[in-house]
Amino acid sequence: MRILVTGGAGFIGSHLCERLVSEGNDVICLDNFFTGRRENIFHLLDDRRFELLRHDVIEPILLEVDQIYNLACPASPIHYQYNPVKTVKTNVMGTLNMLGLSKRVKARILQASTSEVYGDPEVHPQTEDYCGHVNMIGIRACYDEGKRVAETLMMDYHRQNKVDTRIARIFNTYGPRMLENDGRVVSNFIMQILRGEELTIYGDGSQTRSFCYVDDLVEALIRLMNCEGIHDPVNLGNPGEFTIKELAEEVARLCGATPRFKYCALPQDDPKQRKPDITRAQKFLNWNPTIPLRDGLQRTVAYFASRVRQAPALQI
Repeated sequence: MRILVTGGAGFIGSHLCERLVSEGNDVICLDNFFTGRRENIFHLLDDRRFELLRHDVIEPILLEVDQIYNLACPASPIHYQYNPVKTVKTNVMGTLNMLGLSKRVKARILQASTSEVYGDPEVHPQTEDYCGHVNMIGIRACYDEGKRVAETLMMDYHRQNKVDTRIARIFNTYGPRMLENDGRVVSNFIMQILRGEELTIYGDGSQTRSFCYVDDLVEALIRLMNCEGIHDPVNLGNPGEFTIKELAEEVARLCGATPRFKYCALPQDDPKQRKPDITRAQKFLNWNPTIPLRDGLQRTVAYFASRVRQAPALQI
């Protein structure tokens, strides 16, 4: 197939491009390099099946493709709050442009949504029929509400224009090629441990998250894209639930260090619990994550350690 991946030079996007190329597809990677990195896809540039386009999804584009994975959008609070208006535009105008392209060339399209559509949830674990508890005027709303509108557009284009849509609600994902300065908890803890710094914990560390290794997520995205007739949202994540403090202690153990903690105030609207109900993914995609947290963290620590050795002066 000829496949477009927007945000293809980003953390998840680069792994997805790599997998799709390895399966013999012609892949167009589209990225504006706001958070994506050329080095993430550098090893693919000489492959005749891979093409890189520098482009912002806010602007229309016409390409002949069979499938579209719409991953374009900064996903960490530090980056999506840096320019919240741009984040909303990426989610709304970018999704509109990709849906318009999908309609025009009759391509199947998958929207990378997020567990953030559930906000600070009052239902645990979160199922796809839960409508969420989101502060629409808070500092995270540019991302949370932007993704919710993107889901609305996907469903409306499917119902009104018969566009063949898929919606993936992605829970916390980690692995090699995460940005060192993205402010996410896994990269923060690893970089702080490697530098001998205190581990920053917001609140008391009792809030929970579920962590899915990137290879497991890529497998789920491809299965969802190629599953017939499923247009409703599907949770994709690892249902294993850990407190933030447990994660910090595990990272320290893997690095052979004794953790020292620095406690800070909990950010506004930070979810207290996060765990996916993946029954729908298990039923329709026959998918379960296979990589335990310890194994995934070992690979991720090794990646960050190699980057620190290459650039010892790098700062968060």
